[in-house]
Amino acid sequence: MQQDKPLSGIKVVEHAGGVAGAWAGRLLAAMGAEVIMVEPPELCPLRQRAPLFESGGSALFAYLAADKRSVVLDLVTDAGRDAFDALIGDAAILIDDTPLAGRASLGLDQAAIAAGHPNLVHLSVLPFGATGPKADWKGEEINLIHAGGEGYLLPNGLSATLFPDRPPLKIAGHFAEMQGGVAAALAGLAALWSGEGQFVDVSVQDANLAVGAFALQRFGDGSIEHRLTRSFRYGGVIECRNGFVELLTLEERQWRGLVELMGHPEWAADDAFNDAVERSARGEMINCEIHAWARAHDVEEIVARAQKLGVPMARYNTPEQVLSGAHETARGIFQQQEWPGVGAISVQTAPFRFGADAPRLSAAAPQPGADQALVSSAATIRRATA
Repeated sequence: MQQDKPLSGIKVVEHAGGVAGAWAGRLLAAMGAEVIMVEPPELCPLRQRAPLFESGGSALFAYLAADKRSVVLDLVTDAGRDAFDALIGDAAILIDDTPLAGRASLGLDQAAIAAGHPNLVHLSVLPFGATGPKADWKGEEINLIHAGGEGYLLPNGLSATLFPDRPPLKIAGHFAEMQGGVAAALAGLAALWSGEGQFVDVSVQDANLAVGAFALQRFGDGSIEHRLTRSFRYGGVIECRNGFVELLTLEERQWRGLVELMGHPEWAADDAFNDAVERSARGEMINCEIHAWARAHDVEEIVARAQKLGVPMARYNTPEQVLSGAHETARGIFQQQEWPGVGAISVQTAPFRFGADAPRLSAAAPQPGADQALVSSAATIRRATA
């Protein structure tokens, strides 16, 4: 039986055209909040963002807008702003990613929201935050992945080995923006639990610095990390007979376990390999031996043996293996949903659960204005409580 979710009864109004703000709303919806998207007359731009289904609809929007509701309002007009004002009258959180320069004309600036709704958590989600020299800057995923420092280190690992001459890249999808959405959801909840309305300033760049500061840490140590040197001396992504594994050996016991896993090869008996510094110096030679050995073994075999020996090794999953994996299936991470014109699609529900059962999505992404009745209902409540 599906348990009540922790945010049941909490109303969130989402005025967002970017991935970060939409992902914050999606996470709050997965926790049980009623999340109402306010779309402009031209509709949320995410409805047109790739990747697209063959029918033309956005797969990205289908994912980000699941379990949400939709109303269409023109905030440029007095009537639209009045309706919006009524809609947020009993909301706990407002998510907004409107660029700073455009907020005042829509009645969304910090001062206006605070004056009209002092108990509301006003969650601002911008590429570079609402303060500082870059507060007015726009930023797409590729800008933000590089602004956070991670782009400088891509591609790395196996990709850098196979394609050493490639320029810096971004991670596929919307990694940076979704990190910003996670930070926004957490910040919004923290403000909500404080019991006081307040303005919360979230920067997607700051969020990425918080979770991917390896390059800055290394710089503080006096070295500059680069995508071609960002690797362990030996280990990393290793090709096996039927796929790939990732291997790390950070501790002495893990090295000893690796030697046992490989059957105590003759070359590893050299006393020089008892010294971690010397092993690092001979990392290229060790990796050649590991690669040659691994190509004669199946992934499942050596991963099972490695884990028994305490060697950090795991299968390098393909997307299909993630979708159909026994562990993922048992946890109910993915749920089939019907999408108009497409049919059943597999959607990740949430990266958490409350109780024994996996959370379930109750509705697919809404059609534009599917919940327009909420506007008149909010206006009625507003008049009754005025």
